[in-house]
Amino acid sequence: MYGKNPSRAGLLLLGIQLTAFWPIAAVEIYTSQALEAVNGTDVRLKCTFSSFAPVGDALTVTWNFRPRDGGPEQFVFYYHVDPFKPMSGRFKDRVVWDGNPERYDVSIILWKLQFDDNGTYTCQVKNPPDVDGLIGEIRLSVVHTVRFSEIYFLALAIGSACALMVIIVIVVVLVQHFRKKRWAERAHKVVEIKPKEEERLNQEKKVSIYLEDTD
Repeated sequence: MYGKNPSRAGLLLLGIQLTAFWPIAAVEIYTSQALEAVNGTDVRLKCTFSSFAPVGDALTVTWNFRPRDGGPEQFVFYYHVDPFKPMSGRFKDRVVWDGNPERYDVSIILWKLQFDDNGTYTCQVKNPPDVDGLIGEIRLSVVHTVRFSEIYFLALAIGSACALMVIIVIVVVLVQHFRKKRWAERAHKVVEIKPKEEERLNQEKKVSIYLEDTD
């Protein structure tokens, strides 16, 4: 069969070789995985990705939501060339596009958080021919107040250490200033005492000479 149509056989062989050397197409997605935000505030759900294929008009992004207390998955946001907001449901007029596909960023912002927004938000990216890959997840916890994390404690410790160093430097500078001022005052007193001492010695010398002449 190949002998009758060598060009077709050659193309088939070339296709097999190219497939063998072509890397496996899969989109890799990166999210914060866990996020905590205060009720009534806005939060940015960050999702970035990497893809072997260049980003073009075929790129699609789908955001969905799974409530923490169970229930069906809900649509949050969709992007394909242009952003498409939900027309109904809990996220209507509460979600906006904040991504930049050219920078591999497909993040969104969720406005006016509510306690029933607790749950898992999924970010799925397809960039043909890269259409496979794991779906990114963010577990959002809506709370009354944000708890201090290790980062906050670390920042507080660094800030306290810096403040302590500044205080120590100020104290050292002040101590040196007062020492120099005290030394200057002592030196001035010594300068004042010397002429008086010399005058007293001269007077004693004159008296001594007078007494010798008298004798």
